[in-house]
Amino acid sequence: MSLLKLISFASRRVFTDLAVRPQRAALGFSGFLGLRERNTNLPNYRTMATTNTLSSGVKLSVENMNQNVVKLQYDVRGPVVLRAGDIEQELKKGVQKPFKRVIRANIGDAHAMGQQPITFIRQVLSMVANPELIESSNMPKDAKDRARDILCGMLGYSAGSYTMSCGVELIRKHVAKFIEARDGIKSDYNNVCLITGATTGIKMILEMICGELGGKTSAVMVPIPQYPLYSATLVEYGLGQVGYFLDEDHNWGLSLEELERAYSEGSQCSAIRAIVIINPGNPTGQVLTRKNIEDVIKFAYKHKLLLLADEVYQHNVYAEGCKFFSFKKVMTEMGPPYSTEQELASFMSISKGYMGECGLRGGWMELLNFDPIVQAHLYKALSAILCPTSLGQAAVDCVAKPPKEGDPSYELWLTEKNCVLGSLKERSVMIYETFKNMKGFKCNVVQGAMYAFPRIELPQKAIEAAKAARRPPDVFYAYRLLEETGICVVPGSGFGQRPNTYHFRTTILPQPEMLTEMLNIFQKFHQKFCDEYA
Repeated sequence: MSLLKLISFASRRVFTDLAVRPQRAALGFSGFLGLRERNTNLPNYRTMATTNTLSSGVKLSVENMNQNVVKLQYDVRGPVVLRAGDIEQELKKGVQKPFKRVIRANIGDAHAMGQQPITFIRQVLSMVANPELIESSNMPKDAKDRARDILCGMLGYSAGSYTMSCGVELIRKHVAKFIEARDGIKSDYNNVCLITGATTGIKMILEMICGELGGKTSAVMVPIPQYPLYSATLVEYGLGQVGYFLDEDHNWGLSLEELERAYSEGSQCSAIRAIVIINPGNPTGQVLTRKNIEDVIKFAYKHKLLLLADEVYQHNVYAEGCKFFSFKKVMTEMGPPYSTEQELASFMSISKGYMGECGLRGGWMELLNFDPIVQAHLYKALSAILCPTSLGQAAVDCVAKPPKEGDPSYELWLTEKNCVLGSLKERSVMIYETFKNMKGFKCNVVQGAMYAFPRIELPQKAIEAAKAARRPPDVFYAYRLLEETGICVVPGSGFGQRPNTYHFRTTILPQPEMLTEMLNIFQKFHQKFCDEYA
């Protein structure tokens, strides 16, 4: 089949699939569970989904909808978090609680937790959104010039127009230059796609490997603990998950022996197609050594696995002796065959780092050593969702090409950037020092990212009480913490953990004063909880 016919055929498949694919529920199964916990009159959807005969009627129901969506769970916004929202509404209505506010330590949303936006980014965005400000405002000259450049890449000189599916060409070129400066290695902007946050790119890549191979369901290796985007997407797409455990006793390290064990066991019933690495780690906060990265690359090459490098926290490295190395840099410097044959998709976002611009939904992915025809099909699939948000792309440009020394905006930009990262480093130490010194807790150094993942030793009576309440012990603990203190964290079971261990994920994002308050309250709660179930 010719390339033209192949792409034409694939296009028909893509648009047919888009037309018939069921709408995907934003809350997922965890949301349904949360609703059910607040309303006992609702039916048990888990039971219905597995025991009822599927209806052939036209009306969409839980019985006849896509069952992968029913199974999907995303606990970062799951039942505990839904309950936190209810409590906030109750407080507004004057319901008496033993606390005055909910402290949301459950999600990596920096601005929601008080971080101030970077001035240069917001100045450029405001002028891109309203070009009249370029001439009428007293914005810095370099910010005005940047807004003009970005608008010149948009049809009609307007952020309200569609852009190219892979993003504005000028911004993609700036991203390529950023990668070159970071790694000292050439980057071709044709291999760079702008995306609606890293999430979109990750899901598009995973969708490329759906289906069976050699009679086995395709599967992906993911770290345990992992960011629930991966487990949720794998369930949604009908892909298998093969977990490899990070080594908690060695600061959530990654061993080649564990990768081989997981691959060997997973291959018995699945066709493993790809491996996910999150570096710096979410939820664990570790930063991989260069040796770790080399081992992963060799492992992926040996087993012919597509390598997905989630590197959205590359600006967030705090611990002494730790340094971020991109997979692209290490793979290229390893030379052939790795540099010329190993498939790599790496991801970056404006939601994390020093920017914290979660709501703007901007990011990029870079592809290396992809088959050109496969890459063409991926770009075609991206075209079916039209384009990333234009303001998100503009923010990407500000991150990829920040003010340089001598520019009017440089000194303020550098001060704000260093202030954010310096404060995050201080808070990473606060979290670590507090939890490691609490009785019954184990907490590793927060080397990077924005989270800690402490392990808790729960009293046996607490475990029995959780069983009686029909909740996993870590979920039971998280609910008690929320109801008694207003502190919202995510149970470790939402990320995966070794059997018979209990964890939770907390962000380091509350501002210092609030974080100090949170940690003091946390210590008192834990002591009271342990005394109650001693």
